[in-house]
Amino acid sequence: MRTLCASTLIGEFFVIGFAGLVAMKSDDLTSATVWTVCGIGMLLSVLLCGMITRPGGIQLGWALQIALLASGFVVPMMFILGLAFGGLWWASVHYGRRIDEVKAQWAAQEAAQAPAGS
Repeated sequence: MRTLCASTLIGEFFVIGFAGLVAMKSDDLTSATVWTVCGIGMLLSVLLCGMITRPGGIQLGWALQIALLASGFVVPMMFILGLAFGGLWWASVHYGRRIDEVKAQWAAQEAAQAPAGS
């Protein structure tokens, strides 16, 4: 699960950065505001890569997905990208857990088949 979720989060890192560049064109926002918000989002996406397997890591990832979707109110294209990355996050968590279960089953089968003296 960790690999799939981390891949999604690294993709979001770049999307948040590019969204910041687009948001800079807005007359309503200062560059300090844009880069403070984008910097926090980018930092959170990188930090979450290491926190995925810890308690609360998946929930923080969902919070980042909601924030990414909500950023569509500033950069409208982010509604589409937020939905896309929300779907990727769901798939990463869902299928990542399934892959981890299958790996654990294979490891248990190998351990059961190994000779007792080895």
